[in-house]
Amino acid sequence: MEIKRDVYLEQLKIRKDNGMIKIITGIRRCGKSFLLFVLFKKYLLESGVDNDHIIEIALDGIENEELRDPKKCYQHIKDAMKDDKKYYLLLDEVQFMSRFEEVLNSLLRISNIDIYVTGSNSKFLSSDIITEFRGRGDEIRVYPLSFDEFYSVFDGSEEKALNEYYTYGGLPLTLLAKTDNAKINYLKNQRENVYINDIVERNKIQNKEELEMLVQIIASDIGSLTNPLKLSNVFKERDKKSTMTDKTIYKYLECLQDAFMIEKAKRFDVRGKKFIETPQKYYFSDMGIRNSFLDFRQSEEISHIMENVIYLELRKRGYNVDVGTVEIREGNSKKQLEIDFVANKGNDKIYIQSALEMKTPEKVAQEQKSLLNVNDFFKKIIIVGDNIKKSRYDNGIIIMSIYDFLLEKDSLKY
Repeated sequence: MEIKRDVYLEQLKIRKDNGMIKIITGIRRCGKSFLLFVLFKKYLLESGVDNDHIIEIALDGIENEELRDPKKCYQHIKDAMKDDKKYYLLLDEVQFMSRFEEVLNSLLRISNIDIYVTGSNSKFLSSDIITEFRGRGDEIRVYPLSFDEFYSVFDGSEEKALNEYYTYGGLPLTLLAKTDNAKINYLKNQRENVYINDIVERNKIQNKEELEMLVQIIASDIGSLTNPLKLSNVFKERDKKSTMTDKTIYKYLECLQDAFMIEKAKRFDVRGKKFIETPQKYYFSDMGIRNSFLDFRQSEEISHIMENVIYLELRKRGYNVDVGTVEIREGNSKKQLEIDFVANKGNDKIYIQSALEMKTPEKVAQEQKSLLNVNDFFKKIIIVGDNIKKSRYDNGIIIMSIYDFLLEKDSLKY
C-alpha cells in the first residue's frame, strides 16, 4: 500500500537543485524515509536521473554502521561519484553520525551534488549548526499522516475513519495492522522501544520512569495551560517524596520537543500584540502515540483529541499556531477569554475555536464571545464535531464541520 504524501513531495520538488541542504525532520516512524527513498527517488528516476547517480545511505541500519564514522561516510560518497553529472545524496537519520555537520559542509563545496537528509531530533537544527551551514539549510517538517492522507486509503465512512484516526493516530504502519489489538500493540511497542528509549539514551536521562510519568500527565491533560512549576506540583501531589523539580521538568519537556513527540503552543495577547511566556499548552504530534501512554483509557475524550487534531492540521498546512487571549471588562473586573488557536502564515491570520458541538444558543454565544471581542478584520472560524453544512453567521463568523476542515485542502479560504 502506497500512501501519497504530495504536500511534502511537492516541497522537495520545489527545492531540488537549489544549492541548499534539504533537511527533512519529524518524529520517528512518521514516513520521512518513505518520502525520501521511495516517493522522491521515484520522482528523480522519472525525471531522467540515472539510478547510479542517486546515493542512498540509511544511517540507522546496521548494514551502514561503519558509515556513521564521518570520514568513512564522506569517502564513501566521494567514491560513488564517478563523473561530473549531478548526483543526489539521500542520507537518512543523519543524527546517527557524529560531526555530521562537517561532512555536510564539506559536501556543499562539491558543485555536482544535491543533498537531502532526514533527522528525528531538532537539536541538529540549533542555531550553531545552522550557522555551520552558512544559511544553506532548508527544513521540510514532516508529520504523521494527515486525516486526508489517512482517509485516502481507509476502507469505510468518514465518521468511522475519524474515530479510528482519533484513537490510533496517523503513523503509516499503524494502517497495516489488521485488528485493534495489533494497532495497540504496535503503538505500545513504538512508545517503549523507539520513542522513550531513544530520548533516554540520547539525552542520558537517569530516571526513565519519571520521564514516562511526565508524558502521561501531559497526555491526560492535552489542551490545558501548564508550566514546569505546575507540573512539578502534580508530581508532588501524586508522591510526596517526589524530587522532580521544575528545572528537571523543563529539561524533559525540551527533550520531548527535540524528539518531535510534543509541540508547545505559546499564549498570545491578541489586543496587546505580545506573547505571554507562561503558562503554555502542549500538543502531541500523533494521537496514537498520545493514547498509548494512557493505555488507550482516555481515547474517548473527543473534545480534547479534536482540539489536538485541529492544531496538527494547522501545523501541517504550514501555519504557526498560538493560543489567543483577549481581555475584556465585565462590570468592575477584567476577564481573560481564550481563543483556541491563532494561526499565522505570512500575512494570513485566522482565529479558530474548537467546539465538539453547539446545540444550544448558550453554547453558540459562549464559543463566539472571544472571537467577537477581537478588534480586527481577520477571518474567524468555529470548527465543530458534527457533520454540518458550512455556513456563516450574520456577524461574519464561519462555522464548519471537522470533516470539511480536515478533508478540504482549501477549507480555510471559505
